[in-house]
Amino acid sequence: MTDRAKISLRPETLAASIGVAADTAFGAVAPPLYLTSTYEFARYDQARQYDYGRAGNPNRDLLAEALTALEGGAGAVITSSGMAALDLLIGRLRPNDLVLAPHDCYGGTMRLLKARAWQGHCSVRFVDQSNETEISEALDDAPALVLIETPSNPLMRIVDIAAIVTKAKEVGAAIAVDNTFLSPALQQPLALGADYVVHSTTKYLNGHSDVIGGAVVAADPGEAQELRHWANVVGTAGAPFDSWLTLRGLRTLFPRLQTQQANAMAVATYLAEHPAVTAVHYPGLSSHLGHAIAARQQRGFGAMMSFELTGGVEAVRRFIANVQCFTLAESLGGVESLVAHPATMTHADMGADARSIAGINDSLLRLSIGLEAEADLISGLEHGLATLSNAT
Repeated sequence: MTDRAKISLRPETLAASIGVAADTAFGAVAPPLYLTSTYEFARYDQARQYDYGRAGNPNRDLLAEALTALEGGAGAVITSSGMAALDLLIGRLRPNDLVLAPHDCYGGTMRLLKARAWQGHCSVRFVDQSNETEISEALDDAPALVLIETPSNPLMRIVDIAAIVTKAKEVGAAIAVDNTFLSPALQQPLALGADYVVHSTTKYLNGHSDVIGGAVVAADPGEAQELRHWANVVGTAGAPFDSWLTLRGLRTLFPRLQTQQANAMAVATYLAEHPAVTAVHYPGLSSHLGHAIAARQQRGFGAMMSFELTGGVEAVRRFIANVQCFTLAESLGGVESLVAHPATMTHADMGADARSIAGINDSLLRLSIGLEAEADLISGLEHGLATLSNAT
């Protein structure tokens, strides 16, 4: 960075300015893209700052610097996907290590944890982390890692990060928080005592649905260095161009989320009042069970939500066939609004029993709210819901 790094900057400014006008070769305002896979050594037995692309790249390091600053961490590793970021943590565990994970976590997270446990790399237990008795009993078994996902995907359940951190550290467990749904613009788990923050940078951090990537941010500098070493060992590093694109997307994180949140509150309020909707899961609503905790530990309620329709699967089919302004697709956090059916899309691999335990039913739909005009989003939903109201 330039001399602006020496002064205290607000997060919005950090996101917009890290790496700007830092090119010493030609004075480029935008960070140059370094696509090289290898680097020339200065002389015999003397490498420069970088020697091989798997071990280091200026674009990847610049993105890591930005995320470290925004999360208030000591260092970060940029990976090829969000799942690779999570696996970077899981891969360092030993066979007898226990992982406590949310019973309602993202389907891909559950799939990864079950696969690692099946291979004998660790053991895993899925618990309702909002249930104090259940998580306290699980912590009695001294887990090595507690994985927190708040808000949860897709039911938007909220858990008290600081409270779980306190209990987990009493038994010597490390705590990792998946912050994908909110990003550091709205939540900083490290400030609440977490040891790691995990991101799918594919989502809000990039924000344009054109890059797959992930990141782990560590609170401890030694752990950050160990993660960088392990990423080089297993070769899970993110690509330079993906890192460059993600940093470009990060520039607009704060204004994007500001508009997306406003749209989300309007959509949630509209859905909560519609007769064809039986439940709306959005922490911004005062009726949400986790509203008070979310208001305390977050700087906003985000732009993700889910809702349930009357009429079961047939109602879901009709709604999806007729809704406008929302594209039926997986993923989230982009500038465009998306609708997903978790039971057959993002959480299909969980299996019916696990979905039932988590409360993910066939009537549930998940929305990622984008930057479209509020009125158009609500009109698009009306178009889909009208087919349910008019059904005979």
